[in-house]
Amino acid sequence: MIMPRGQQLLLPASSLFIWTSLLAALSINMLLNMGFSGRAAWLPDLLALVLVFWTIHQPHRVGMSAAFVLGLAMDVHQSALLGQHALAYTVLSFLAIAIHRRLLWFSVPSQAVQVLPLFVAAHALALLVRLLAGGGFPGWSMLLAPALEVLLWPVISVVLLLPQKRAPNPDANRPL
Repeated sequence: MIMPRGQQLLLPASSLFIWTSLLAALSINMLLNMGFSGRAAWLPDLLALVLVFWTIHQPHRVGMSAAFVLGLAMDVHQSALLGQHALAYTVLSFLAIAIHRRLLWFSVPSQAVQVLPLFVAAHALALLVRLLAGGGFPGWSMLLAPALEVLLWPVISVVLLLPQKRAPNPDANRPL
């Protein structure tokens, strides 16, 4: 694949770093759910955000099976309908895999705009499953969650790509 002009060549991502970031996002989601606000509908789903990032950048390492297992962990933690998050994360991962080749050609702000429908679809699917199971409507504030996830996309992109941008053997004669 030909690199777009001006884009830096990245080092391979470490499997340890990928799975540590996913487990950290899962832990942060769990802490946010136990915090003072409880499970507020407007809170961004950081696990979904990190999952989409790694599914786009490393589709052979993080895929739908990882999304399903992480979704089951969120379902168990939230005492939600078993499979609600698993289904939403699996569909989210499928959609991310479907657009990952095209998405990497765009700048980070353009990527953020293009992943917005993915996050909206995942939240809508989770809401639909919740409503079909007899749960209540969480309120219109839930529309803020996909918007906040899109606003966090550039931050997550910079933070998670930092370890890949360092030089393997830096010195004064090799700027790469």
